[in-house]
Amino acid sequence: MEKFQRYYLSFLLLIVYTNTIAQVNCNAVEGENCTKACELYNWASDLQGYEESQESFDKATELCPDLSLSYRENAVPYLKNGDFAAWKILIDKAVALNPQLHLGFKGWMKFQFLTDDRGNIQNAEALKRYYSGDSTSSENGEYNLDIVRSMSYSVAGQKEKAAGIIERLLTARSYMKGMFDHYQTSVSYFELGRYDKALENFEKQSKEYGFAENTYFKSKVSKIRNKDYLDLKMLALQTYG
Repeated sequence: MEKFQRYYLSFLLLIVYTNTIAQVNCNAVEGENCTKACELYNWASDLQGYEESQESFDKATELCPDLSLSYRENAVPYLKNGDFAAWKILIDKAVALNPQLHLGFKGWMKFQFLTDDRGNIQNAEALKRYYSGDSTSSENGEYNLDIVRSMSYSVAGQKEKAAGIIERLLTARSYMKGMFDHYQTSVSYFELGRYDKALENFEKQSKEYGFAENTYFKSKVSKIRNKDYLDLKMLALQTYG
């Protein structure tokens, strides 16, 4: 079976991370050391990736070990440089301090860079404990993290479960669709051999936000369905001949 492209997830990942670095109101932080740590964090956030920034994040966590954001932002350059072991140590500290804030971010990055499907599923299921309904979304609200949960189940071979997650999302009254939701729904149906549903969602994706891979796979599904029709017609002619 042909492999579906994941470029769209990379694009959305860029959108998500663009807005992850946020300034903190240090006036609301208690304790002199933690206030100083907060100010260091804000300063370092504007220079992330530079040596001075990393040193400031380290100093911030020394002054205030409970400042979870500093661990998280300190971890990012390690991820970008491919040092996943160092990244995991720091992001796990951030998650331990504030799982509700950081589990989604950790799940996105692991899905993109580490293809740890079991770990992604565990992160997503853990994150669901902190939210009700379908409100679990990426930090800027652009993309629902249950879509990543669905893709993780799909890659892990649990195709029916993956399709069920997206079906429930798309029919939920409170759910705000992402740009690529119908494409991912089509992928799940295609892999299950449910070509009518796959084509239906490829067509919806084309109307809402078309892109090359969607058009390509829509044409493949159309071709498969036409072949099925021709095979059945030939069988019918042979049967009644």
